[in-house]
Amino acid sequence: MRSYRIRLLAAGCVGVLLAGLSGCGIPNESEVQVDERRPSVVANGSSLRRDEPPNRTSAGTDPDVFVRNFLAAAAGEPDRAYQRVKQFIDPAERDRLQEKQGSEVGLTVVRLRDEPVITTDVESTKVRIAVQQIGLLRANGTLVPPVATESEYQFELNTGEREESNGLYVRNPPNVLLLSDTALREFYQSETIYFWSSDRSRLVPDQRYLPLAVAAERRVTDVVRWLTAGPSDWLGPGVSRLPDGTSLINNATESDGRWEVNLTMSGEDDDRLDQLATQLAWSLPELQGTLELKIRNQTRRVIDSLREHRLSHPAYPISDSPQRFCLYDGVIQPLAFAGEPSGTVPVVTSANQRAVSAALARSGDQVLAALVLTGTDGRNRLGVGSGPTDVKISATSAPFTSTGQPVWLRSAAPDRPHGLVAADGKLYRFDAEARMEQVPLLNVAGRVTAVAAALDGHRIAVIAGGVLYVAAVNLDGGQVNVGPARQISTSLTALTAVDWGGENSLVVAGSGGRPAIHETSVDGALEAPRNTDVGGQVTHLAAYPVNPVVSISAGTLMYEANGVAYRSNPFERIKQEQVLVPPQANGATAGNPTAPFFLY
Repeated sequence: MRSYRIRLLAAGCVGVLLAGLSGCGIPNESEVQVDERRPSVVANGSSLRRDEPPNRTSAGTDPDVFVRNFLAAAAGEPDRAYQRVKQFIDPAERDRLQEKQGSEVGLTVVRLRDEPVITTDVESTKVRIAVQQIGLLRANGTLVPPVATESEYQFELNTGEREESNGLYVRNPPNVLLLSDTALREFYQSETIYFWSSDRSRLVPDQRYLPLAVAAERRVTDVVRWLTAGPSDWLGPGVSRLPDGTSLINNATESDGRWEVNLTMSGEDDDRLDQLATQLAWSLPELQGTLELKIRNQTRRVIDSLREHRLSHPAYPISDSPQRFCLYDGVIQPLAFAGEPSGTVPVVTSANQRAVSAALARSGDQVLAALVLTGTDGRNRLGVGSGPTDVKISATSAPFTSTGQPVWLRSAAPDRPHGLVAADGKLYRFDAEARMEQVPLLNVAGRVTAVAAALDGHRIAVIAGGVLYVAAVNLDGGQVNVGPARQISTSLTALTAVDWGGENSLVVAGSGGRPAIHETSVDGALEAPRNTDVGGQVTHLAAYPVNPVVSISAGTLMYEANGVAYRSNPFERIKQEQVLVPPQANGATAGNPTAPFFLY
């Protein structure tokens, strides 16, 4: 029997690697990146591949290839999914698959835990596949939490009973439309559309999937319809929808590089139309020319250059010169690597001591500092401060027995900074006065041990009970409110650390038989290894997220395991001599750099 599992992994990793190197703006990375490719749509052209899944007979009588093709058969246009899958099923049993129509069509996306077990006997060939349920792919391109609960599927293969038939058929088929994660990667384009935050101050990414079989010229129409229909369910509490009743009139059209979008929209005002234009510009990043926005056939906005509009209206503020820091002997110290910017520590010396982890973030002309400090009683306190430079720790929290890495939310209101931290198994929000308040988390079970915040400041990732969750953040009124969490399936277990590796991707550390680091899409569907031989449990993890606003050529990930810090590009140990300030200069004892993090 051929190794189906090995072939799936190899194909997936190669696709991810190629996409990551060509589309993420990191030409010198040697790491695998989660696939966030973008097609290049041009006027009167069609650059999206017309990838249709293999038909039933393309596998011949090879059961291994046939099973792989069967797990891809549902891919493509939703209204033809049942038709494609039924071609694989024995004609006498096709009625067992109950069809759904329109928006009710959903594909059960699964990750194979091992290669399929294919057993041939006298009467038929039996197939058993062990799976991890990832989610349900809806017709609108969203991947929602899984509905199915099966951990394995069993069915049979035969050669059919009619003389004119050739090849294999499925008997006793599953009662759902199965789609492997490898087929999702191969036959769909991962797309990012943008919604304005709940206070309409910041664009927030939302991930969708577009079949590659869809004509390129229809992509604009699909994206506009996604926007008018609203965000993914889990993201809803953190973003603003378009006004009720907003819908597309006919399809988007194009002529000589000029795209026209005609909508019905109630209650539109100049500000709202300007924001819609920016929303469309970022949701259609491959379009470079002119966009004409009409409301009920009346031209209301014209963007002469979508490319220039994106440059002048960034999705969110982010520095293109991230600086690396670490802790050395409890003190924040800058790291120095060839070809990368480094700077001085923005925290005053008197406050920069006895730290076990830290977070620094830029907010306008201010630097926000949050340090987890160890007291003489052995307990941890969170010290917080802000300022343009030489930041003082102006307030300290009550003590905690255990505290994770703090993070700052990148709010659009720099005068009201907020952050999050896991402490004593719960999630807390803190402000500039180090006031701590527990954050209720719906749909989350277990002790909270880690939290990470996305670039937009309106999405977070949380690890609780060794499981990964994401949730939307609402910052209206200067408060931090977290929406219901969504659990994310990963092939790793017992997760210990997380950070955002991109707009719609997370870097997570856990166990894959041994300690490892993977990168996964925000819905858990697209996963790839970053480091499969970490050597110990990861206790700190920090990434500079890949994003469309800036591009860098440095490694984007650092972590700590077994008291030793590492950086990527490729993965290598961070050495004492790479600490910018010599340890001897401040009387530090010999040791290792720990708890690495970025300032941007």
